[in-house]
Amino acid sequence: MKRVQNMRHNRRYATTAGTQNMPDRTYDLKIGQPTVSYFLKQAAGIEKGAGKTGHETAGMVSVRAVYEIAQVKAQDECFKIQDASMQKVVKSIIGSARSLGIEVVKDLSPEDYAEFLRQREERLKEEAAANMEAATEKKK
Repeated sequence: MKRVQNMRHNRRYATTAGTQNMPDRTYDLKIGQPTVSYFLKQAAGIEKGAGKTGHETAGMVSVRAVYEIAQVKAQDECFKIQDASMQKVVKSIIGSARSLGIEVVKDLSPEDYAEFLRQREERLKEEAAANMEAATEKKK
């Protein structure tokens, strides 16, 4: 049996799709749910994770959002096979959030988060300008 898995990116959401080809030329097509990283980035309102994981914070999500993601992902085949408890699913999602540079906070008000995103955007622009300046100095 041959198993092929890939990820399709749609404008609305990203899903996993896998095919299993049988010797009699039939196949089994499985379309999965979006990935945990997709859900976390959507909840945090960011397009990509931190460039320097552990050194910068790309976004924030509340514990409630993590729990809601866990409820959806607990239905996923990989967690069902492991017979994972909700606690294990939540811990897995928190680990994924850390690797993306997303901080999990207890409470998150929209105003505080908007301020955080504004400050992060300014910091990224400053870093990009400094990198451009350093690159032009190297060329001289």
